[in-house]
Amino acid sequence: MMRKTILVLLGAATGAALTLLAIQPRSVLTGFSAKAAAAASDTYRQLNLFGDVFERVRSDYVEKPEDSKLVESAINGMLAGLDPHSSYMDAKSFRDMQVQTRGEFGGLGIEVTMEEGLVKVVSPIDETPAAKAGVMANDIITHLDDEAVQGLTLNQAVEKMRGPVNTKIKLKIRRKGQDNPIEVTIVRDVIRVRSVRSRAEEDVAYIRITQFNEQTTEFTKKAIADLTSQITVNKLKGYVLDLRNNPGGLLDQAISVSGTFLEKGEVVSTRGRNVEETQRFVARGGDLTKGKPIIVLINGGSASASEIVAGALQDHKRATVIGTRSFGKGSVQTIIPLGSGNGALRLTTARYYTPSGRTIQAKGISPDIEVLQDVPDELKARADTKGEASLRGHLKGDGQEGAGSQAYVPPDAKNDKALQNALDLLRGKVVNAAFPPNKKAAVPN
Repeated sequence: MMRKTILVLLGAATGAALTLLAIQPRSVLTGFSAKAAAAASDTYRQLNLFGDVFERVRSDYVEKPEDSKLVESAINGMLAGLDPHSSYMDAKSFRDMQVQTRGEFGGLGIEVTMEEGLVKVVSPIDETPAAKAGVMANDIITHLDDEAVQGLTLNQAVEKMRGPVNTKIKLKIRRKGQDNPIEVTIVRDVIRVRSVRSRAEEDVAYIRITQFNEQTTEFTKKAIADLTSQITVNKLKGYVLDLRNNPGGLLDQAISVSGTFLEKGEVVSTRGRNVEETQRFVARGGDLTKGKPIIVLINGGSASASEIVAGALQDHKRATVIGTRSFGKGSVQTIIPLGSGNGALRLTTARYYTPSGRTIQAKGISPDIEVLQDVPDELKARADTKGEASLRGHLKGDGQEGAGSQAYVPPDAKNDKALQNALDLLRGKVVNAAFPPNKKAAVPN
């Protein structure tokens, strides 16, 4: 279903592409019904209209336009009229998307942001060329190969730092407490995106998944094994799976990650335009957590693939879901490559449903226990997301649509009310009827 020619995505990204539409000669229509013939004739007329407009723009526009840009803009307009997630990706955008979903690339191994026009290091990734070269959090990168960073966008700077494995790049760094700039030459290596982070919260295993790329299931399994070793099974109270502000990613990874927490049963089904296109996906591999209690954290920034995981664990009563209602992106996008150099088409091809048959489209997953965060006054205007239902042209959901929810996560875990509530529940310090979930109410496996 995935790989090789078609990639199935769940997430919020953009793109666009050109396909060739072959119009059959009129004589072929003799075997059609009158209705089919009329529809084909109308399509032919509309394409002629497009051709007339295209030629008029080419010949009469005030400045000579580029034909390729006209065609690309027409395709973008056509796809934008479908829904917010169908789009065309040119060759570069397609390559960038492949890097993101693959989860590895040639680079230095630093997480960066832009500050006052310069690149600031958020943190070096452990055991990468940048970490080994001594790059530190809060370093300011001013030059890349003697070219000033000032004036570049963050994406442009990141693109310059990425490159073929075993190639060199020189960084000039400004570091607090040092009068003179630091120059360091780093050899690029294969960098694996950290889609999974984990830590022991004393007797609770905490796992945060930030996106679903090709590495996510592997890293999730490793996190479970590492935490089980650190805490030991006898002391381990349970797991917190944090999916907050996770925008989604690959469908197969959402299914396989769910399978690491479920013994068996359906994870998700996808339903396209035709009934025969319905597909059901089941958990495989067995529950690696050995039945330990699980709490899933979601919020208004949890979308698509993260909603699949939360919905599956909730329907099977394998986990209690805490936080605020999720984003509500319940559609599947298929990436269709269009040949060498032509980019790819990102097309919405199906809706997805949780094991109990719930559609998440424009609704989201409602938590079993709602927990709102205390948001600083200066951040209140940006603390909420409006959700899928607010997007112009979104696919309609079944029944009442959601109206967005809080997406703020406090930077300090001590102030994170959802996380602290999860820890208290797992340790038995507080009691709630939703935890542990009633397994008798689970959907049949």
